[in-house]
Amino acid sequence: MFKALILDKNDSGVEATLQDINIDQLPEGDVLVNVEYSTLNYKDGLVLNGAGGLVRDYPHVGGIDFAGTVEDSSHPDFKAGDKVVLTGWRVGEIHWGGYAQKARVSGDWLVALPDGLSTKQAMSVGTAGFTAMLGVMVLEDQGLTPDQGEVLVTGAAGGVGSVAVAILHQLGYQVAGSTGRADTHDYLKELGVSTLVAREELAETSKRPLEKERWAGCIDAVGGTTLARVLAQLKYGASAAAIGLAGGNDLPATVIPFLLRGVNLLGIDSVMCPKEKRVRAWQRIQSDLPLEKLEEMTQEAKLEDLPKLGKDILKGNVRGRVVIDVAGS
Repeated sequence: MFKALILDKNDSGVEATLQDINIDQLPEGDVLVNVEYSTLNYKDGLVLNGAGGLVRDYPHVGGIDFAGTVEDSSHPDFKAGDKVVLTGWRVGEIHWGGYAQKARVSGDWLVALPDGLSTKQAMSVGTAGFTAMLGVMVLEDQGLTPDQGEVLVTGAAGGVGSVAVAILHQLGYQVAGSTGRADTHDYLKELGVSTLVAREELAETSKRPLEKERWAGCIDAVGGTTLARVLAQLKYGASAAAIGLAGGNDLPATVIPFLLRGVNLLGIDSVMCPKEKRVRAWQRIQSDLPLEKLEEMTQEAKLEDLPKLGKDILKGNVRGRVVIDVAGS
């Protein structure tokens, strides 16, 4: 028997309870993992609260990320004792996820944990940090270099934003961070933000299709009016990596920035990302994310804390990253 946070649906909504279950209750898969750590993402908050229509069947175990040690495997790439990490593939949504002390999944979804990263550190990164790294990589693939000017990170105090700031600063970029929370300014400066941009500066729809060229690139976790405003402020040929929609999924923009400045809007998907790119991203995380900064942005919690944390993250009240000590719950 092992512990799992079971979600069930009743007339009053979705209820989460910590239960003891057995291996026979786990879904099918060719790798059984002893989960050591999981984490909390915005999508986890939706699942925990029955929002967004992400979960089709109950009872359910959420947790879109986990890291741990292989207990048993019939997959050719993994054997007992291997350290592994999982993000995406709709685990935690349509397949039981990391909010249990054991998980059974397809080995095709797993990545071997890079040397130098612990399972706890991997979950300090989690989907949020993994997605941030994908954003940095795609901007680099479009030619971004540190000598081109400031790179803007919107939603900078959130999980994606915090890791993006730390990585960009480590790579030598000048980082501007946009946030609506004044109490996070010191935190963001410690991570590497040199210019703070108030959320309100980007929150209003621009009256002009083009504004003064300001940003050499952008990692955007907000969407909506903010992303539209950023597109109008990008330098000639610059790119924005669209990662999130905390500010809405509409885009009240024009095509003018694309036509007259040759800017690029680059979509980032971490869920179905091919394995080769996943391996490359995790290797880059190990080499380019300063681990001391990772520790500063991380708080630890247990499975029983998740119902409250799930509500907090949907309200925007979670700063940085939350690691869930699954094995110790």
